[in-house]
Amino acid sequence: MTTDISPQQNIKLSRGMAFWSGLLLIGLGVAGLVLPNIATGVVETWASFLLIFAAAAKLSNAFATRQQDGFIWKLVLGILYLATGVMLLIYPLTGILSLTLLLGSFFLTEGVFELILAFKIRGRANWGWVLVNGLVTLVLGAMVWLGWPYNAPWLLGTLVGVSVLFTGISRTMLALNLPSTVASSDSGSDVPMAS
Repeated sequence: MTTDISPQQNIKLSRGMAFWSGLLLIGLGVAGLVLPNIATGVVETWASFLLIFAAAAKLSNAFATRQQDGFIWKLVLGILYLATGVMLLIYPLTGILSLTLLLGSFFLTEGVFELILAFKIRGRANWGWVLVNGLVTLVLGAMVWLGWPYNAPWLLGTLVGVSVLFTGISRTMLALNLPSTVASSDSGSDVPMAS
């Protein structure tokens, strides 16, 4: 027995998921601001494990395709990933300093893309929140580069917290204004739902 979801129910479900994921991002952003040193350590550790898992995938792929061209390069790349991940775990302060610069570059790039997105959806309600998110993210990227290396231990967690917070706010505000229609239970016809 299968149940089909109507387009109206799909819109309502998408709107709810966008709203709740935005609230989750707001909560995570606030946690990053309240506990910046812990957030910095979490980001650094997460990056280490991500690189180690990527190394395992690359090395297994290298050995699975060892009969093909490029085995040595695949092997070297996998070892590089593994070495970088292990180094981040063994020397977390060096990892935090490096990741801080990488994060600054990421924020600058994300800010540019958020600004492009904001102007692409300029006609939608609350598009200004995406614009503000892009501007804030650009400022955060500049702060990273200007404050490095002295404030790296707390700055990484704080900046991630601010970025996640503003992303959550912008996504929640956009979710509040998604077009929505629901089927009327009385008449069976589609009636626009008031926002």
